[in-house]
Amino acid sequence: MKKIHLFMIVIAAAVFAGCKKDNYPGGVPGPTIAVLDLRAVYKGSDVILSEENLGGAKQFVGVVISDPAQGNQPSGNVVIQNYGRNKLLRGISVVMGAAATNYQAGDSVQVVITGSTLTRVNGTLAVTNVPEANVTKLGRVNSYNVRAANSAAIAAAPDSYESTLISISNAITEPEPVAGDTYAGDKVINDGFAKMTLHTEANAKFATTQLPANANFIGIAVTGTDGKIQLWPRRINEIRPLPLIRPSAVIITGYLTNPTGADNNYEYVQLKATRDIDFAVTNFSLVTCNNAGSGPVPVNGWAIGGTRSYKFNLTSGTVKKGQYFYVGGNKNIFGANSTDMSSSVWANSTLYSNVNGADFGTATTNLLANSGNIAGIAVFQGTTVDGSTVPLDVIMYGGAGNFYSAGPPEIGYRVTNTDYYGTINPISGALQNFYGSGTNTQKLGLPANENFVQLGGVYDAVSGRWTTPRTLTSIPLTPTSPVTTLEVGDTFTKIVN
Repeated sequence: MKKIHLFMIVIAAAVFAGCKKDNYPGGVPGPTIAVLDLRAVYKGSDVILSEENLGGAKQFVGVVISDPAQGNQPSGNVVIQNYGRNKLLRGISVVMGAAATNYQAGDSVQVVITGSTLTRVNGTLAVTNVPEANVTKLGRVNSYNVRAANSAAIAAAPDSYESTLISISNAITEPEPVAGDTYAGDKVINDGFAKMTLHTEANAKFATTQLPANANFIGIAVTGTDGKIQLWPRRINEIRPLPLIRPSAVIITGYLTNPTGADNNYEYVQLKATRDIDFAVTNFSLVTCNNAGSGPVPVNGWAIGGTRSYKFNLTSGTVKKGQYFYVGGNKNIFGANSTDMSSSVWANSTLYSNVNGADFGTATTNLLANSGNIAGIAVFQGTTVDGSTVPLDVIMYGGAGNFYSAGPPEIGYRVTNTDYYGTINPISGALQNFYGSGTNTQKLGLPANENFVQLGGVYDAVSGRWTTPRTLTSIPLTPTSPVTTLEVGDTFTKIVN
């Protein structure tokens, strides 16, 4: 008898749970639905919205992000965004015809949508047939939620970004604009992750403004008729031109932090030349930083010296465009008695465990950290490096530690515009010249033990941009590994142009 009662209780619970799920999607019914859930109602065909298919809701609230005063928004549309479950930002377009100009960016609104239609208009998901009487202004907000994103992430998840305000950082215009090239129409921008269309209506107030060659762009993500997201900038002051990236003759492509046996004098950095270099004519330098045990924030940045940074000068020898070369200790691939790499190009081979660095850095057994606090590698033009010197290329990896202070004065390890870092904040437009400042927080993980760290990407030697950002791959080594293990393969760094 007990078994029968238990069985009936289980069945009843299952039926109750099933009914609750069907009748109350997303939780207890209420009059307001999040845009996240509203978008989910659309399954590929037009939907007449009702309290039934809205889970008991009849309206949504949000902040207007379109700016009719500037004239660059889908005609007759009001674009609204809000936060849903788990603070996921989503947006939706509301088609209102001529009445759309009555709603300005920053208006907080409530929109009754029962009886309206959820459909795609010119590619973008929108609510149509919304009378102006169904829209109530609740107030004004002084700031907008802007998401920093890259074009590849947007292309991979367009529904997550459509009709929201986004920032694309450090994007170049292709082809490079000449005098007289303006915003009007469709332009191609490339942020190093992928390409996307920048669209400006002919009647936008900034349509005839000179198009920049490189900029941080803020705008609304609008789906075009081809199903791809376009970026529609709202106003000229949200486009922040940047200086074109200075191409670097030397880029960082890998490093070995933990050779077999003792690390002393067997760690090294792999680099690649993006043009022919005679180091005696054009000098460079390479600096590693190692913040084991931390200590104070480095006032002199990469030039802090002591046990925290070590400098190599590159002043002799030659290397050809596209050729790998090395800087470090003994010329062995994986520690003592391993494969001899003397036939490879070494711009500097210094027994760093026995000899102090050039200008700064004490002899160290731990040139490249394989655990603990933040560590890094930077390449510089010339041999003078101090707290104000800007590197040509930078890679940071590892944990935390004391590496940055906003000050004043601001101090730490300087960065430059690379695939990982940018000197202008893509959201605020503020300068961010140091690692740890603003959005300059990306770092690689600590390497696997006894593995070579391969940094594979695609570098455009003419524009100075990483058209495919570097990714970390651990390459297992043995004492008999050939040099080709470090240099040959489809996933290794490539130079184009």
